[in-house]
Amino acid sequence: QVQLVESGGGLVQPGGSLRLSCAASGSIFSIYCMGWYRQVPGTQRELVARITESGTTTYADSVKGRFTISRDNAKNTVYLQMNSLQPDDTAVYLCTALILARTTRGQYWGQGTQVTVSS
Repeated sequence: QVQLVESGGGLVQPGGSLRLSCAASGSIFSIYCMGWYRQVPGTQRELVARITESGTTTYADSVKGRFTISRDNAKNTVYLQMNSLQPDDTAVYLCTALILARTTRGQYWGQGTQVTVSS
């Protein structure tokens, strides 16, 4: 079984920073693209950032220049450094990865971590 486990969410004041982590575990052969989405209740899930296995990154326009996605392939982990956080960044942040496991390749999701930006 493959699992993605996020950590690092919490409450932060506007202008503050948080670093999210997401570790993949299980019978993993390869991890392709990894990414972060966010979702506010009642709205569609939106892409925040993604990174390919070779390190090419893509960002939503709303986070460019403030967020940085990175990965450690040796640890099967993806990170999201979030700076200059604003109230509009408040959401549940979900990690996702395209993973080749023992018998199948599939898109896996974490359970999500809450990020709240408020004074």
